[in-house]
Amino acid sequence: MSRLIRQTLTIARRDFIATVMTPMFLVFLLAPLLFGSFGAIGGIGAATVGKSAEDKVRIYAIATPADARRLRAADALIRPGIPRESGPPALAIVAPDANPAVQARALLSDPDVDVPAVLYGPLDRPQLIHASLVSTTAPYLAGLAEQAVRDRRANLGDARLSTPVFTRIERDSTSLGGKKAAGFFAVVTLFVVTLMLAGQAVGTMAEERSNKVIEVLAAAVPLESVFLGKLLGMFGVAVLFLAFWAAVGANIGRLLPPQLVAGLTDIAPAIGFPGFLLLYILYFAMAYMLLGSVFLTVGAQASTPREIQMLTLPITIFQMAMFGFAFAAISRPGSWIALAAEVFPFSSPFAMAARAATSGEWWPHIAALAWQLLWVAITIVIGARLFRRGVLQSAGPKFRWFKRG
Repeated sequence: MSRLIRQTLTIARRDFIATVMTPMFLVFLLAPLLFGSFGAIGGIGAATVGKSAEDKVRIYAIATPADARRLRAADALIRPGIPRESGPPALAIVAPDANPAVQARALLSDPDVDVPAVLYGPLDRPQLIHASLVSTTAPYLAGLAEQAVRDRRANLGDARLSTPVFTRIERDSTSLGGKKAAGFFAVVTLFVVTLMLAGQAVGTMAEERSNKVIEVLAAAVPLESVFLGKLLGMFGVAVLFLAFWAAVGANIGRLLPPQLVAGLTDIAPAIGFPGFLLLYILYFAMAYMLLGSVFLTVGAQASTPREIQMLTLPITIFQMAMFGFAFAAISRPGSWIALAAEVFPFSSPFAMAARAATSGEWWPHIAALAWQLLWVAITIVIGARLFRRGVLQSAGPKFRWFKRG
């Protein structure tokens, strides 16, 4: 083993142990749990508010008893086919008074209940008033009136004329929606984990510059070994983080409701779970090395928290643009946007991880990994040189806008 490799591995082991063997690492390791708890609390609050608002929303139909019976039958027939989240509010039917038009306006203006639409008049010529231009409740009421008129003219009763038999079978292949859902999951998790873990390198580098630790390391080993060692050490921390949460995710399925587990089975990558897992790990390594080397180089140029913020903010914004680029590639597979996202080095890991979920071909991934590995090497070489210049200069950062006049 060459001396450079030994020195690199020594720095990597030092950084890995120094990061993992601290109480703050436990907080960092459980950060997704904290974020998830905050999200769950917010979701429960939003669901409670939504449920409370849902109980106070209804649509009205002013109809005679005979028409009311047919409207209820039509509602019972049509409503089950509409998802509950996007379906119409509950139907309330009231008897007409002397002036149904005035009665309908009064119902629409009810201060205690949110009424988006009201139907009145004969069912073959229904009058519908509504308050929103985009609400679908008025067309829904019109559809109920149409179905009720058809039933009346055909002399149909309330009883169903057919007896459907529902049988659930397993698909021979993953649905298009399931593939896209797996692609979105891959892009989101890669982006969040990579940005969160690679961003650690900036703070670590700036801290060691401020307390002169980096100067001691520079006197003992070449700065190229310091750069590569720090990159590998933080990558080891990232792998430990992923392994921990992968183990948690693999066992948390036992605690989930059966209905939710059944719904998750429809989400599957086109390339298969073993291949997808392998490609996910490889693309995470590529994305982390690309972004980690950039952040580590930035940390070497900055010596104060203010300078770190000024340098890392454009990088973070750029990475968010790559995130959006990869999302566009999922939405339009095979387009020039998808091809550009797969070729551009900093968006390629995300876009190709999504492609692994939506396409079963292997050869594009072999070519993409070779292409990304080339850019990882280029980024590390350039980053190591800038890292050396940033560490060795004694007059502060080399960027002119940071110098005091």
